[in-house]
Amino acid sequence: MILILKKGASKEEMEKIHAKLHYVNGVNTKKYCGTIKLKTDPLAIQKQMRDEWQ
Repeated sequence: MILILKKGASKEEMEKIHAKLHYVNGVNTKKYCGTIKLKTDPLAIQKQMRDEWQ
């Protein structure tokens, strides 16, 4: 999903985009925010995954 927020957008346009961010295919995605507990730094995980490609 691609949502574009243009510079100078009205408050109503921003609220529409905000509402779309929380519901994807009828699922409230906001309830899953912050539920994953990581033991390592996310940037370290990303660097490790990128190093695997080489």
